[in-house]
Amino acid sequence: MDQPFHGGELAAQARAGLHAPGMTGIRPFMPDQHRDFFGLLPYLFIATVDEAGWPVATVLTGQPGFISSPDPTTLMISATPREGEPGHESFRAGRPFGALGLDFATRRRNRANGVIETADAGGLRLNVLQSFGNCPQYIQTRAVESAPASTVQAETVAVDAPEVLVQIADADTFFVATASGAAGVENGGVDISHRGGLPGFVKVVGGELVVPDFRGNRFFNTLGNLVADPRAALLFVDFDTGDLLHLQGRVEIDWDPPTGQSWPEGVQRQWRFKPERAWRRAAALPLRWEFGDFSPVTLMTKAWNAAA
Repeated sequence: MDQPFHGGELAAQARAGLHAPGMTGIRPFMPDQHRDFFGLLPYLFIATVDEAGWPVATVLTGQPGFISSPDPTTLMISATPREGEPGHESFRAGRPFGALGLDFATRRRNRANGVIETADAGGLRLNVLQSFGNCPQYIQTRAVESAPASTVQAETVAVDAPEVLVQIADADTFFVATASGAAGVENGGVDISHRGGLPGFVKVVGGELVVPDFRGNRFFNTLGNLVADPRAALLFVDFDTGDLLHLQGRVEIDWDPPTGQSWPEGVQRQWRFKPERAWRRAAALPLRWEFGDFSPVTLMTKAWNAAA
């Protein structure tokens, strides 16, 4: 794969003063260690787009082994998005997907992007077009265990509802789904990525969610997609209760700090998410996580939380 990035990613890299990385580790297939890794997970973060092109994000669950890989370009998922969850009907054959496998216990994460080949009541068959690993930065360790899940459907909520603001304020982790715009963009598609920080690192200011862009892998997958299409979906997981908070909205990227100011230590830029829709589903997941510890690099982001 000579050039794994689409135009939006290249533009974001250039805007940040970078050239496209030479050795990216982005492959058009999954290495065996990635294939084995996905098979060990009891959950998978996954995204696609709806008919209007809006990203949607959710998490699929099952017993370890519910994800399998019969060959290096295929993932089989023996699960489907839950009925009553926003965007569950969007996971259809022919739609792009982004998948993130993340083991909180080991801070290991691998990503796969491509196209949904088939989707039925038995699950999803995914054709992988890009596969790559990510570093363990900003991942807090957690141990997972099974728990009862609610059958109540997600409800539309106001973004400023107290329970929504509390979940955002308490979060040290969330997931962001983005897309590269019109179908057929070279090296484009859908991506879902992890973001982590100290609780309160996502700030709610004037009805917007303000998110820091800490030092990362320099691929600019998320920001590159947002350059091409500012629409995004955010997924917040309450690891203690299994509650899911889904948000859809548009993003503006602040590449430079306000005039006469500088970004807090460790922050390279920020982006502002203006929510347009929100849903919440209590105890949606049949899993709970027990907190372990913060990533060492997460502990180095205190200046962001302390800044006004």
